[in-house]
Amino acid sequence: MSTGLEAQTHKKLMLFAGRSHPELAAAVAAEMGIEVVPTTAYDFANGEIFVRFEESVRGCDAFVLQTHTTPINKWIVEQLIMVDALKRASAKRITVIAPFFGYARQDKKHRGREPITARLMADLFKVAGAHRLMAVDLHTSQIQGFFDGPVDHLFALPILARHIKDTIDVSRATVVSPDAGRVRVAEKWTDVLGAPLAIIHKRRDPDVPNQVKMFEVVGDVRDRICIIVDDMIDTGGTIATAAQTLKDYGAAEVIVTATHGIFSPPAQERLQNSEAISRVVVTDTLPIAHENHFDKLTVLPSAPLIAKAIREVFTEGSVTRLFD
Repeated sequence: MSTGLEAQTHKKLMLFAGRSHPELAAAVAAEMGIEVVPTTAYDFANGEIFVRFEESVRGCDAFVLQTHTTPINKWIVEQLIMVDALKRASAKRITVIAPFFGYARQDKKHRGREPITARLMADLFKVAGAHRLMAVDLHTSQIQGFFDGPVDHLFALPILARHIKDTIDVSRATVVSPDAGRVRVAEKWTDVLGAPLAIIHKRRDPDVPNQVKMFEVVGDVRDRICIIVDDMIDTGGTIATAAQTLKDYGAAEVIVTATHGIFSPPAQERLQNSEAISRVVVTDTLPIAHENHFDKLTVLPSAPLIAKAIREVFTEGSVTRLFD
């Protein structure tokens, strides 16, 4: 007689999604040939959130998709509640997928008495029960070290760069980093496009958010098609001023690319009315409201990238291989 029982185990992938961006969740599920797990989620009268999954999740490899869009605090809490529910329902592994990772801009202390909210976010998800994080174009790569566990840092560069290659004469292009913090990302763009690099040096007013005092361009941009590469566009003020600065330095055309189109007012108006900007290209990691669409805007799908990354994690493959 045996001293124990043997069970035939099978890995099961289950995709869960919050309410912040159902279109993206549906697109990721379609790419993978599965369906999002049916979930009951609603708000109580006082704003508290209730979540319950309609299928058993015991022993599953759970992927919880929620992008942190407006109202950002609500959707972060909903994702935390989903993770807690999965932990208490005995999911085997929980991967938090935040295509846009909220509060990432505060990743260090510039002055005394300031928070480091990117670390706080990582701690919240760890305490809730997450084993792994997945995000697209974190504000800075150092945020990966804030989470005590594996972090899959995905890059939208292949998606954006492919579109640029297909729509312009790359031999006339110059990649422009909008600030010193994006130089390393811009250098990857130069490798992909085979284009030179220029840098915009900007001086901010520390007491006034979303406002820059002065811009200077380092590098040759005269008569070139300038590709500004950034991780996000919020109010659009910095990008619009940077584009105008490039025009003043003699750029033939300015195309703005960014992974995350936050588009807080008055971004839509600023970008559409900017005479310096010819096009704005973003991905759909964040839902873009109908009123924030404008003629110059192109939105590229991120679902294929996220779906491939989920498959690699589930099959114990290599996420890094997607970008080599």
